[in-house]
Amino acid sequence: MVREELFNDIRKAIVEGDKPRARELAREAIGLGADLNEVIDKGYVPGIQTVGELWEKGDYFLPELITSAECMKAAMDILRPEMAKANIKSRSLGKVVIGTVEGDIHDIGKNLVASMLQANGFEVFDLGADVKLERFIEKAEAEKADIICLSALLTTTMLNQKRFIELLRQKGLYGKYKVLVGGAPATRKWAEDIGAQGYAENAALAVKAAKAAMAK
Repeated sequence: MVREELFNDIRKAIVEGDKPRARELAREAIGLGADLNEVIDKGYVPGIQTVGELWEKGDYFLPELITSAECMKAAMDILRPEMAKANIKSRSLGKVVIGTVEGDIHDIGKNLVASMLQANGFEVFDLGADVKLERFIEKAEAEKADIICLSALLTTTMLNQKRFIELLRQKGLYGKYKVLVGGAPATRKWAEDIGAQGYAENAALAVKAAKAAMAK
């Protein structure tokens, strides 16, 4: 019963964007000797998923989404070191390399997507902005990634998403990674035309796209 109450309190803290409470509950879970993977799976992840659903319905807006993602990150910053000390491997939905393509320094949307992916159980390697196309491949190869996410906020830099797919083909790596594209000028048709495996117009939908890509 105590565990269910703890999970409910965690979900509530994430949905309400209460960072101090989210951190406090992470410490409480550690003190109780709870299964930390279970705490994440039954408390924190359902909380951030609810936030994503509220965003999609239009009940939550960008500030709420960002605040809840930050709450999740704050709690995970407490839980992960404890899991590492106890040699507990966190369950991962997949490995994602993400960045804004070269020539483009916009990163607010990309940062939110990275936070939401991480909050929902993906292992995320964020390369930042203005990332060389070769760098995406190097990191994906090094980390044995499943997904590569390319963000572009300008119509000119969006062309680098297409060039990246072409680069994968040249290297014989097309199909090895699921490539997801996003950013203001990108569309689902653009993703299909260039041969990407997915597209999302916002952070909540990016999580769905990544999960769908991993399910294929």
